[in-house]
Amino acid sequence: MDTIFALATVPGKSGVAVVRVSGAQAFESCRLFGFEPVPPRRTALRRLVHKDHGFLDEALVLTFAEGASFTGEPVVEFHLHGSIAIAQAVLTCLSDVDGFRTAEPGEFTRRALDNGRLDLTQVEALSDLIDAETEMQRKQALSGFSGRLRDAAETWRTDLIHALSLLEATIDFADEEVPVDVSLDVSALLGRVSNDLDREISGFSIAERVRTGFEVAIVGPPNAGKSTLLNALAGREAAITSEIAGTTRDVIEVRMDLDGLPVTFLDTAGLRDTEDVIEAKGIQRAVDRASRADLRVFLAGSGEVSQVQKQDGDLVVQAKSDLTDDGTGVSGKTGQGIPELISNVKRVLQDRATGAGLVSHDRQKDVVIRARSHLAEALTFADKGPEFYDLASEELRAAVFALERLVGRVDVEDVLDKVFSSFCIGK
Repeated sequence: MDTIFALATVPGKSGVAVVRVSGAQAFESCRLFGFEPVPPRRTALRRLVHKDHGFLDEALVLTFAEGASFTGEPVVEFHLHGSIAIAQAVLTCLSDVDGFRTAEPGEFTRRALDNGRLDLTQVEALSDLIDAETEMQRKQALSGFSGRLRDAAETWRTDLIHALSLLEATIDFADEEVPVDVSLDVSALLGRVSNDLDREISGFSIAERVRTGFEVAIVGPPNAGKSTLLNALAGREAAITSEIAGTTRDVIEVRMDLDGLPVTFLDTAGLRDTEDVIEAKGIQRAVDRASRADLRVFLAGSGEVSQVQKQDGDLVVQAKSDLTDDGTGVSGKTGQGIPELISNVKRVLQDRATGAGLVSHDRQKDVVIRARSHLAEALTFADKGPEFYDLASEELRAAVFALERLVGRVDVEDVLDKVFSSFCIGK
């Protein structure tokens, strides 16, 4: 297998640039630059001097022995000064070595998976951790990367294998006297796993929203102050405001971090009956997007917004409170009521976020649903009595196989390319 290398830090000018080398010949990269490999898990300051390119840089060099690195292979890291020219010079020298090549996107992590350093749920969580923008996303990703979903899957798998062994023992000794009825033990094991899988399936949509971000739609009639409110929330002019009704045609998005919650506020077209074809399309788009949002903030004004159905938890506030006598409600122009509005949005979404499960990716959800389906069939057959235990056993084997696909223990080549395509070259 080739020894691979890549820039592990963001390309461009920076304080430090890290070049990572992984593979059987990784330690040879030290000799390439004129010094013997640093002892594993030690740091040393070394001058990088190439036979053709001369002195390149003075770098901190770290080495990791096989089995003790991120990839599970021998690894060398060169911590360089963060110059584009220095990093490129080091990469060029490495590319001239036989058996060395530039890593493909995600290839370091792919090798970690192949060498048993990570399972597939941890790989997905690592990608989420890199993409995390808020505290809640960071915590969710770290939970997956630390192996919580993997550990849960292993517990489910162990229970199913135990139930399977009980059923198969009954089948094997069907012609002999078996004093113990296994049906209660089997039902208890399968019931426990079923409940756990049901909880993960029901908690998926919230977990996915934590990972990708909640959407909050600002809804109301034309000139209700939706765009002004969005601009006030964003702290900048994200949307054009005008006294002319129907100014907003497309859905305008502003992404925010609300105390760790990833939230995208949506400014939608004013809802009204219109004969303007373009405005009508914008209104329909607003209705569709607002209906799919996780939360809607209805700005109460002079018009109706019957096109969008109010759902549990949705907020209704008085618009343009700067123009009212009692001063209640919210005003994007003066900022009045905005802290209270944000507080209410956070309260609703934080309450929902408590129901998030460990499963946060479509692939994971699909596998869990498949395992739950096989488990339901197994329960049905097991409840019919010993003469159906062979069919129950087959369904349990299928459920176990699905859980092994969840963590990447069995062949999952059809999904790996998709998983690793989101990684950068240096990861």
